[in-house]
Amino acid sequence: MCAIFRKLFIALGILVAGTSTIIEPPVLGKLEVPAYAKWSRLAIKQTMFKYPHADITDYLHIASDSKGELGVEKFRLWLKEESREFGVLVTVTYAAETGKLIRVEFQELN
Repeated sequence: MCAIFRKLFIALGILVAGTSTIIEPPVLGKLEVPAYAKWSRLAIKQTMFKYPHADITDYLHIASDSKGELGVEKFRLWLKEESREFGVLVTVTYAAETGKLIRVEFQELN
């Protein structure tokens, strides 16, 4: 009787192993870094410097623009400082050819 159960379990194990599928983890391709990534890090860092007591709760890249020799990146950051929540439009202007920073401007939004 014991031998019958043993053969049954072995047969069942082979059946399950033979019909199961192996699930492979999804393969992640290389993620492309957006062209504005350098400027978004700068915008966040400069915003943290300008508003040291505020937490950045949201971030959005709004636009990229070229004006002749200048490149412009615009970001909207949402900040919370104590009970006050407000948006800040950060405009980063740089030399398009060299990538040298020219200025960072801030405009508070309601």
